[in-house]
Amino acid sequence: MDAFTIRSFAAPLRSAIAAALLICSAASTHAASCPALLDRSLLRLQDEKPQSLCQYNGKVIVVVNTASHCGFTSQYKDLEALYARYRDRGLVVLGFPSNDFGSQEPGSNQEIAAFCSSTFGVKFPMFTKSRVSTSAGADINPLYADLRKVTGSTPRWNFHKYVIARDGTTVESYSALTAPDDKSFVERIEKLLAAR
Repeated sequence: MDAFTIRSFAAPLRSAIAAALLICSAASTHAASCPALLDRSLLRLQDEKPQSLCQYNGKVIVVVNTASHCGFTSQYKDLEALYARYRDRGLVVLGFPSNDFGSQEPGSNQEIAAFCSSTFGVKFPMFTKSRVSTSAGADINPLYADLRKVTGSTPRWNFHKYVIARDGTTVESYSALTAPDDKSFVERIEKLLAAR
């Protein structure tokens, strides 16, 4: 090769190397900035497309297992109200339908999505139906398996809530008996939202 040919390849080669380094750097930054608890993709309820939970990094997150035919199903209304009230301050509610307790979520993902939308106007993110109880064994939703490890607590019924702080590692557990509009629950959410 002559000097001209070498020079003509040098600039594109430098650009390609720089682009590769930038991509590696971005991937490394993403891995470092997304807590392990959130570093996963799960399928959205409405269209079953993968959604990265890393998009909620830095937010206060309420994770709740839901069911359409439960005595606590009306909590959907209060969860949506909580989400609407605080989402601009950094709150997100993530719903996980499950048929684990009393077979109270027998429908398909499409039926669940339609029910949540038409009955309670749910706009907070929902994910496909999954197993959340310890009886699920290896079939347990991996997020729920990790939430159990962090808190030592597992859902015993529908509408069990986990609250993940902005750091993505601090997690608290609340039974289905704690309603989303419970005064102490709302105060805790406000305190977590105020923390930076």
